[in-house]
Amino acid sequence: MHLILKASGADAGIVSHLLAKNPLNIYDRVDKGVRVRMVYTAATENETEVLIHAEPDPVDLVRGTPDGYDITQYINDREFVTSSLFCSYIRGALGTALNGKPKEDYVQWVGNAFELELTFGPVASDLPDRVVEELFSPLGYAVSVERGELSYSFDLKNKSTVRHIILRGRNTVQHALRQLFLLIPVLDNYKHYFISEDEIDKIKRYGEGWLDAHPLKELIVKRTLRFAELIRQYERQEGALSASLGQERGIGHISEAIIQEKKAGHREEGEKEYLGSESDSDEMQLNADSRGPGECTDADVDTEIEDGNAKIADVDTGTAGGDGGQSEQSEPPVRLNELRYRAITDVVATLPVKRLIVDMGAGEGKLSARLAYIPGVEAILAVEPSGQSRLRAMERFAKLEGRSGVVAMPEPIIGSLFYFDEQMQNQDVMILCEVVEHIEEYRLNGIMDTIMNDYQPEVLLVTTPNKEYNEVYAMEQESFRHHDHRFEWTRAELASRCEEWTQDGNYGYEIKGIGEHVEGYGQPTQLVIFERRKESLS
Repeated sequence: MHLILKASGADAGIVSHLLAKNPLNIYDRVDKGVRVRMVYTAATENETEVLIHAEPDPVDLVRGTPDGYDITQYINDREFVTSSLFCSYIRGALGTALNGKPKEDYVQWVGNAFELELTFGPVASDLPDRVVEELFSPLGYAVSVERGELSYSFDLKNKSTVRHIILRGRNTVQHALRQLFLLIPVLDNYKHYFISEDEIDKIKRYGEGWLDAHPLKELIVKRTLRFAELIRQYERQEGALSASLGQERGIGHISEAIIQEKKAGHREEGEKEYLGSESDSDEMQLNADSRGPGECTDADVDTEIEDGNAKIADVDTGTAGGDGGQSEQSEPPVRLNELRYRAITDVVATLPVKRLIVDMGAGEGKLSARLAYIPGVEAILAVEPSGQSRLRAMERFAKLEGRSGVVAMPEPIIGSLFYFDEQMQNQDVMILCEVVEHIEEYRLNGIMDTIMNDYQPEVLLVTTPNKEYNEVYAMEQESFRHHDHRFEWTRAELASRCEEWTQDGNYGYEIKGIGEHVEGYGQPTQLVIFERRKESLS
């Protein structure tokens, strides 16, 4: 993780005094296991270039965490990418410049604008390049985004979420650094520290002079404060977040649905690769699981709106470009994830036979808990490979005990679509909610063959994103709603696969949509109802 600050032109040599670091001395400090180095690669009257590099201890990053037992702690990017961690590491080295308090002889230069080039990265952001540009271009920067060369022997997404960002423009050193310290965590969408009311003071201090006029102010504030109560407190002090350009395009409601669910430290539950996605969320939350109680996504506030990549639209609500100016009396839009659960439970409730249900990829058990209230259901297998998710599901299920209306207690079990489990055979209903898109396409035919010919559920329900609808979210053409998605299908592509899977005649199918319909694009989620034909029963 690094930041390169380069100033050129007349009086550029003054920048070293604003940073309060002598170009002839190498700044090299180790504090709490983190090594921070600051080296001048150019220092003349007309050019100053300084590299700031931070190197944390990767073991310290996970030591003492509640999920330290989980092997996926080894699969995270926190020790490499620029994030709130990086900002905290280098704050001490840049404190003089951030506060604008150099030696008295140079105070007059604090407000002087220099020709700057700022290079930082790697950045692991769920935001598409276009939104990254729209974060910095209003500040007067020309924005360049670079990705590393990918040369793998196997098929890999040709666009990684990891990038290096280069900004070029005229600005004061203090404003440039303050903007970075506020916007780097916005890009990363993760905070490693407890977020208190002090964060409101920080956003007002670092955003002074530019944030109020920024078209993506709502996005910046919500991603910085994260908690609904803190955002409301900010609005009480500073006024309601305006439904400006960003919100009209849906950016302010960056549904953590297009940004996808990940664990703290950008750690996705590794087991998703083996089963699919947790049916709790799917589309866009980079760090949703790292939130504490009450912490909100951009969709959780009064104007909440759903998985993928800073995209621009109600990703969690199923409505594109929600009306952020709605009154307090108006009902908040329903999140897309909730619409999925409703659609699935509605279908299950109407089935004549639904005694035995398998929720494959149950995650934290949100869908399974809803199924527990459907009359006629007698047993629910909540299948999930992630140990941590199963623990959360068990806590959720324990709260169902003794509740009025609960007809069946879900049973959390370990399972995967990649191996045969006789427990799954001859069930009445099997559900794959936002699961298949997390599996490599070439493996799906084998999995569907196992389900339809070996497990043979009476009804199979499958939900998956509608790729065409991504355009409504203003996502880039090659972007997926979740960084772990291996594919996303159009309506025609899904219909073609369903035809292929049912060609032996054992199952018929019907495809429906979930969420708000937009002419020409359909609905955000596709629901397939596979029903076993009576004549195929043995």
